[in-house]
Amino acid sequence: MVNITGLQLKNPTMLAAGIMGTTGASLIRMAREGAGAVVTKSIGPQPKEGHSNPSMVKLDCGYLNAMGLPNPSYEAFLPELEKAKDKAGVPVIASIFGGNMEEFRMVAEGLTPGKPDAFELNVSCPHAMGYGASVGTDPEMVKAVTSAVCEVADIPVWVKLTPNVTDIVAIGKAAQAGGADAVVAINTVRGMSIDIHSGYPVLGNRFGGLSGEAVRPVAVKCVYDLYANLDIPIIGVGGISTWQHAVEMIMAGASAVQIGSMVYEGLNVFSDISEGIHRFLEERGHKKTKDITGIAHERF
Repeated sequence: MVNITGLQLKNPTMLAAGIMGTTGASLIRMAREGAGAVVTKSIGPQPKEGHSNPSMVKLDCGYLNAMGLPNPSYEAFLPELEKAKDKAGVPVIASIFGGNMEEFRMVAEGLTPGKPDAFELNVSCPHAMGYGASVGTDPEMVKAVTSAVCEVADIPVWVKLTPNVTDIVAIGKAAQAGGADAVVAINTVRGMSIDIHSGYPVLGNRFGGLSGEAVRPVAVKCVYDLYANLDIPIIGVGGISTWQHAVEMIMAGASAVQIGSMVYEGLNVFSDISEGIHRFLEERGHKKTKDITGIAHERF
C-alpha cells in the first residue's frame, strides 16, 4: 500500500491524465488492469472539440500529440466520473483545466458532486492556446489558480507541472504556496515533426507535446530538483515503461508514478511495473516504496 496525500493506493502506479480516461468504463478497465489509481482526461468549463487530425503520431523515440484538450465539459462528464467512482475500486482523480482561476474553481465545484478523490490541476498542456502551459508558466497565476481550487475543495489538490519553463522549481514552489497537496511532474515537452516528402508538419496543429522514452531523463531531473526544494509529495510521470524506470523515478524523489504512453503498448503495464517494484524492494530488504523515495539525494 502507498499513501499519497491521504489516499491509499494498492500499488504506486497510476493511469496518467489523457490516456484511456475519457469515460467511466475506460477508467474502470484501467483499475482492473492493475492501476493503483486512475486520473481522468482533463475536463474544462465548456465542451471543446480539440485540434484537427492527425492529433497523435508515434515516433521512433516516443509519441507526439496535439489533442487540444477535447472534452465534453464538466457538466457532461459528471456521470462518467460517478460511474468510475462507483465501480473502479481505486482512487479516482479528476484532472481539470481552465483559462483562469474562476474557470478552475467552476470546474472543481461542478465535479465535486461526483466525489473525486483528488483534483489534478492541468496547468501544463503545451498545445492548447489560452489553457495549460499558458497558465502554468506564470508562478503567480499557478499560485492563484491553486489557491482558488483549494478554497472550494475539501479533497487533496495536485498540480501538474510543465517542463517547458526555465525553472520548474519556481513553479512547484508557487503551487505549494497556493496550498497544493502534491505536484505531478512532468507533462509533455514541446515538440514537432515534419514530413520530409511533403514538407508539411505531421500534426494538424503543427506542434504538440512529446511523451515516451525521450522525455524520461527530463522528467527524472525535474522530479529530483523538485524533491530537493519542496515539502510536499511529488508524483513522477514521463517515459515510464518498465519497473526499472519507475524505481529510478522513485529514487529521484517520486512517491508514486503515473503511466501514460506505455498503455498503448499493452494494458498489463500497471501489474508488470508494480510487481517489479515489489520484487526489487523485497530483494533489497525494503518494506515499502517510501524506503527508497529520494534515495538518490543521499548518494552523491
